[in-house]
Amino acid sequence: MRERAGRGEQMSRMLRGVLPAIAVAMLAAGCFKVVPDPQVSALDAKYMALMPDAPIDPHFARYEVQDPTGEKPGTIVVETRDRQLYYVLPGGRAVRYGVAVGDEAYGWTGTAEIARKAEWPNWNPPAEMIKRWPHVHPVEGGPNSPLGARALYLHQGNKDTLYRIHGTNEPEKIGQAVSSGCIRMRNLDVVDLFNRVPVGTKVIVR
Repeated sequence: MRERAGRGEQMSRMLRGVLPAIAVAMLAAGCFKVVPDPQVSALDAKYMALMPDAPIDPHFARYEVQDPTGEKPGTIVVETRDRQLYYVLPGGRAVRYGVAVGDEAYGWTGTAEIARKAEWPNWNPPAEMIKRWPHVHPVEGGPNSPLGARALYLHQGNKDTLYRIHGTNEPEKIGQAVSSGCIRMRNLDVVDLFNRVPVGTKVIVR
């Protein structure tokens, strides 16, 4: 059993090494279309300059691609296993963003909708999180906030799921399963998504 797990881990490491090369080849072949950075405000530029940066793995960069989800235009689909978020466009296309997702213990799947949008939001950890990690505390919106530049708040009906799609001050973790369940994006990516989606947008996490 251990041998099999070791082989699986080896294969996973190998795939992580080749995926960026595959992404570059597909980009060169015209399968992916690069999506330009969104315009940012003076406040965005000021705060982002104070936040950590990390090299972008091409596999988790922002591209327009053929839509693999089959969902209606205007839907957000998060593929937790692939660490990818898709915003479905008309004409069989989608914008694809790399994300960090919840680790196995805290991940969430289901269908919700965006009930609220916020720029540079304050972070108020829920009671369940404080119970698990007593050291966490509220953080004012800005470069030190775990929510980063934007947050999209997910509700089911009138009930807050307590899960968010948000920016991050740990961009090096994009592509990993590390969070307490929320979907993290690079700050420029979450600004781009924030600008595209209205309140009421359907979100499918699977």
